[in-house]
Amino acid sequence: MTQPSHDARGATDAENLRAQVEHSREELGRTVAALAAKADVKARAQEKATAVKGQVAAKAGGIKEGAERTVRKVRGRLPEPVRGKASQAGEVAGGNRTALLSRTALLAAGTGLATVVWLACRRRKG
Repeated sequence: MTQPSHDARGATDAENLRAQVEHSREELGRTVAALAAKADVKARAQEKATAVKGQVAAKAGGIKEGAERTVRKVRGRLPEPVRGKASQAGEVAGGNRTALLSRTALLAAGTGLATVVWLACRRRKG
């Protein structure tokens, strides 16, 4: 049996070491990127706030649909004179209803955002 010369074996070892170093660098780069993303509290808080905002909008839509169904049911059961007075009152309050829904949604979104920020600050300290 012939053994490879010292130079050939050294070249193979050097190539293997280079490949291992390159693989380690790539793995380290992925790890650093993952840690940086995890440590980016501002971006994570913004993502959570966006998610909460979407949930609040969905809940508000569901509540609005439920209220509209209830109003339709009640209107069907009311006597005519009461319906007429309710329509007049609804026309007067129509502008106020939109403002109330906007304030309610804004309050819910603000509460959700404040909760997310509070949790993020608490997690950093603890």
